[in-house]
Amino acid sequence: MKVAVVGVTGLVGSKILQVLAERNFPVDELIPVASEKSLGKEVNFKGKKYLVVSAEAAIAAKPDIAIFSAGGSTSLELAPKFAEAGITVIDNSSAWRMDPSKKLVVPEVNASVLTANDRIIANPNCSTIQMVVVLKPLHDRYKAKRIVVSTYQSVTGTGVKAVTQLMNERTGIEGEMAYKYPIDLNAIPHIDVFLENGYTREEMKMVKETQKILGDDTIQVTATCVRIPTMGGHSESVNIEFEHDFDLGEIRELLSKAPGVVVRDDVANFIYPMPLTAHEKDETFVGRIRRDETQPRTLNCWIVSDNLRKGAATNAVQIAEYLVEKGFTPS
Repeated sequence: MKVAVVGVTGLVGSKILQVLAERNFPVDELIPVASEKSLGKEVNFKGKKYLVVSAEAAIAAKPDIAIFSAGGSTSLELAPKFAEAGITVIDNSSAWRMDPSKKLVVPEVNASVLTANDRIIANPNCSTIQMVVVLKPLHDRYKAKRIVVSTYQSVTGTGVKAVTQLMNERTGIEGEMAYKYPIDLNAIPHIDVFLENGYTREEMKMVKETQKILGDDTIQVTATCVRIPTMGGHSESVNIEFEHDFDLGEIRELLSKAPGVVVRDDVANFIYPMPLTAHEKDETFVGRIRRDETQPRTLNCWIVSDNLRKGAATNAVQIAEYLVEKGFTPS
């Protein structure tokens, strides 16, 4: 099994290597790929050093799977070239997510849509992934009508530059700014670019991706996405109106049995999810489960997940695991 990781030197790229190793994915040969400025650098994987190569060299090496985390423009340019060479691409960018010919996959939710013919598979937005993992068993049972979500997203979702800005601010160092404003001791209600409707692209991703993943465009979603000075994971306050009424005990039971979900919901003992809870874990954590007392059939909950792992690297590796399990790769 040959596996290429495109964008290997970035935050998510390095996390992909870590997750591949931790989950013992069957990598016989690793092909690390990055931009021209990183060519010739070395990366470590399972105790071995590998030289970073160009995309052209990677295609010539004929990997079975290429996991991309190199940005949308790079994916638009390179993913088709890999796919044309018979390589299955799992892409972390937004480039292919809403392409009707491409599958948008969270394995716990809709892996069954994948086939051996899928050559470019889209990994959803990190905030969407953690929400739909929790939403799926509830939607199956009660049918979600409307979702109001507010996110509290880690600086790691922006990348190394944002982490550096935060740490510089905490130590009084002037440096390059990833954001228009200081992030330490602040909350910035602005992730990605603003669109004509007044929402950001990040917010509209959550709307459209949720509908696509769940295969139900009648679900109404409205989102507000906020960047906060945390590490370890994204948090979400989620309000869900269902068509059918629910029992809170059954809600907790459904979630406790759902794949990839961990219920942390014991307020009497101050147990609820936090970014520190989720850091370096692959599960999605849910707590503060309670009825919305202002309208019927409506639930409030709090969802937290490590955005670099389940929100990006782990989800991509889980897609690769499913492809191997089903025999959808050449090896």
